[in-house]
Amino acid sequence: MNTGETQALPQAPGPEGQPTEIIVQNVTMQFKRAKDEATSIKELLVRKLRRQHSYELFTALDNVSFSLGKGEIAGIIGTNGSGKSTLLKIISGALAPTSGKVWVDRSKVQLLTLGTGFDPELTGRENVYLNGAIIGYTKQYIDQKYRSIVQFAELEGFMEEKVRNYSSGMVSRLGFAIATARESPEILILDEVLSVGDMFFRKKSEARIREMIHGGSTVLIVSHSTSVIRNNCTTAVWIEKGKLRRIGNPKEVCDAYEKMGKA
Repeated sequence: MNTGETQALPQAPGPEGQPTEIIVQNVTMQFKRAKDEATSIKELLVRKLRRQHSYELFTALDNVSFSLGKGEIAGIIGTNGSGKSTLLKIISGALAPTSGKVWVDRSKVQLLTLGTGFDPELTGRENVYLNGAIIGYTKQYIDQKYRSIVQFAELEGFMEEKVRNYSSGMVSRLGFAIATARESPEILILDEVLSVGDMFFRKKSEARIREMIHGGSTVLIVSHSTSVIRNNCTTAVWIEKGKLRRIGNPKEVCDAYEKMGKA
């Protein structure tokens, strides 16, 4: 049973006196996962019939706390499986924590992930409207932005093709173009969206993200690139195996993270 909460932000000063936008307080997230997974369908059915399933708790986040002031740009780093994306989903409201609290005005939040909600049996055009609706765009808004989305994704001439016939790069470009069609929100959450497409499209996508990042939004960004964190962020948050290891100056935190990788 989840006891964690996402609540309206209290009136409290953030770091260095800015108005607080996000407070994460003692957040823990646990998932059930199968113990001794079945190695065949037959074994799975037998276990189900005999009710022999056994589970163990996996702690994705362990008592994580920090706060961000308005206009801060926080880069979240950590090795694979450390809970970075889970943290973003909790802050955005997509997941409720097992325990702990998050204070944030979710009406201000835009979470950008790529390809969520794409249906391979629908055309590119149909997926623009489907994916746009999933992330909160109205049909009227998509009508207005449709041409610029297609042009940015460089998919003119392919929009009546089913997405199952797209390459992975084409899907990523379309997902990115849809996700970034909106003007910069007050709170922007980016989950690994800076590694899209080939070298030339990546430069274009990075330029668009920089515009959004430096447009006055409060930003949380997950990236495996420490150079992205150093060059764009005012704060770095290092989470390792679910625990908050360090938070502070991006150069110092990234240096410590890279030093761990060389140890």
